[in-house]
Amino acid sequence: MSETTARKFNLLPMLGHTKGKRSPVTCALKCDNACAGETCNTSSNSYFRDIASATMSRRAALGFGAAGALAVVLGSAVTSAEPASAAGLSKAAKEGFAKSKLQFTAIKPVDKAVDAFTVPEGFTWQPIIRWGDPLFSDSPDFDLNNQTAAAQARQFGYNNDYTDILEIPDTKGRRAVLFTNHEYTNESIMVPKGYDAKETRAIGRAAHGLAVVELERKNTTKPWAYVKGAPLNRRFLDDTTYELTGPVAGSALVKTVADPSGKAIKGTFGNCSGGTTPWGTILSGEENFNGYFVSGGTSDGDKRYGLTSKATARQWELDDDRFDTRKPGYENEANRFGWIVEVDPFDPTSTPRKHSAMGRFKHEGANVIVAESGHVVAYMGDDEKFDYLYKFVSKGKYKEGDRKNNMGLLSEGNLYVAQFTGSAPAAEITGTGAVPSDGSFDGVGEWLPLVVDGQSAIKDMTVEEVLVYTRIAADKAYNKNGGPTKMDRCEDVQPSLHTGKVYVVCTNNSDRGKAGKEGATEVNPRNENRDGHIVEITESGDQTSTTFNWNLLMVCGDPAQGDVTYFSGYPVDKVSPISCPDNVAFDSVGNLWISTDGAPSGIGYNDGLFKVTLDGAERGKVEQFLAVPREAETCGPIIHDEERTVFVAVQHPGEDGSFEAPHSYFPDYVEKTTPAAGQVRAPRPAVVQVFRG
Repeated sequence: MSETTARKFNLLPMLGHTKGKRSPVTCALKCDNACAGETCNTSSNSYFRDIASATMSRRAALGFGAAGALAVVLGSAVTSAEPASAAGLSKAAKEGFAKSKLQFTAIKPVDKAVDAFTVPEGFTWQPIIRWGDPLFSDSPDFDLNNQTAAAQARQFGYNNDYTDILEIPDTKGRRAVLFTNHEYTNESIMVPKGYDAKETRAIGRAAHGLAVVELERKNTTKPWAYVKGAPLNRRFLDDTTYELTGPVAGSALVKTVADPSGKAIKGTFGNCSGGTTPWGTILSGEENFNGYFVSGGTSDGDKRYGLTSKATARQWELDDDRFDTRKPGYENEANRFGWIVEVDPFDPTSTPRKHSAMGRFKHEGANVIVAESGHVVAYMGDDEKFDYLYKFVSKGKYKEGDRKNNMGLLSEGNLYVAQFTGSAPAAEITGTGAVPSDGSFDGVGEWLPLVVDGQSAIKDMTVEEVLVYTRIAADKAYNKNGGPTKMDRCEDVQPSLHTGKVYVVCTNNSDRGKAGKEGATEVNPRNENRDGHIVEITESGDQTSTTFNWNLLMVCGDPAQGDVTYFSGYPVDKVSPISCPDNVAFDSVGNLWISTDGAPSGIGYNDGLFKVTLDGAERGKVEQFLAVPREAETCGPIIHDEERTVFVAVQHPGEDGSFEAPHSYFPDYVEKTTPAAGQVRAPRPAVVQVFRG
């Protein structure tokens, strides 16, 4: 990567700062160089709460009862799971974890310089849809050398993160809808040199947003293909109107000159992971929205959310005043982003919604489950170093078959932030990742209230203020053990239908333990945490409980390279090396599948998808299923193991290249060598299916 390219996207803060394969380009365009900037959470929450009291025995720490029965939830985590029984949990949870039909021999790690999509022996792969593929009857075919914003608005967008595939009823498994978001763009590898700068920015805006695309196949043994011009196809663009719901709707904190109602928001940006609701809608998390706005950068709100006065990497503020919140009338524009978005993929005329009751922060996503009580519970991670884990509990109750009722459940409810307490003596948490003397990392926790029964639980903050400035409110939450726990970048947070346990994916935190930063705690046990870890939570009652117990499923890394790792006691020399876990999903028999991002970080391999056994003698066994091409990230896993099929989104392949000198030719590997002079072929982010064949 040249210094010219680095300066173009304001990358210099990350040059020399990234470790392993994570690109400075990705850091600049995806998260606005968050790791190189000041830590947004400067609250004085100490980690004394992670030190077990002398009277807390291991038995007491783990004395909470098993999770309560749970109702069925759809989504990429469990779409292929058997329906819940009358008692709540799936059949597999009652009868034990069956052997998956998706059998494979784990692949070896793939060197980070390899530009290939690698699958196990006996499997093949093909893209379902790629950046630029035409969606509508009047969409122009993709023309790499003659792109326009108008064409891009009618084509599939760039860089997919969350994905799910939902079967269209009464089609015998032959038709479905694919939902995906378009997280961010990299115009330097999308558009040739010499393009008009304003048009290039417009192309980038049109490649953001969300998409719904119809799929079809001949039968359930055949691969999917997308349907151009299908009636459910839809693009959600920067001028698409979203309805703001909940307590903040109409608040002075979100009104602008363009929207004096405070209820109609244009666009969604920086969307990362998501979830699928039991009533068949899709949730998408607005994550790194701060990188799209110029702001004063001096207020408490600006600082806590990473908003600054520097020019943005994409410079949309040159084209639209709303991206510069210093402009009169747009002071609140950034407050209109950072929410959970809900989309109805089966109604192309519906208005998507942003749910203020679920809080505003850098949402990785939201994953919903129905508690035994009937309340809907959503788990959400704030994906920034030293930020928090959250839970939302609906006021209303889920009613099977009553879609109108269920569509309103995320608009009102209680919001909590998590506090973890470890059970090992503080001296045994050394920061190396070494397991305490009792053989595991574990403890108890509490959900600290932020909004309960329509009232603010935070002194001197109104409900509207708590929900718009949720990070600031969480900093002030407190009980006898202290405040909420600062985590190592909570990304995907998924509840399992099979057990009711919740899996919190912590990707990494290179700043933990550095001078002036919080050091290792039992739930975040490694200083300068390069490789990440996964927390397993068991609620003390059903999912609405305010207390829980927890343990670490794994502390990631490559044992063969000397990393201190932990895989729930499974032999470390028998696992596939894994680092920087990001998105997760479950198969029909309860195994956890993990996609990685930016890794395996310092261990020199391409990102991939990994299966992890959660039950029995092989609990903690990690097996690599696939690897994505060089400089790419694995996103949005969907596991249809009963059909022996897996889906992933391949994001930012060849990120460090340029349009004229690409680093990847994914997914159109027509030629095995670099194209001849004058022939250009750019990498195209895509949703891929892997199947037997």
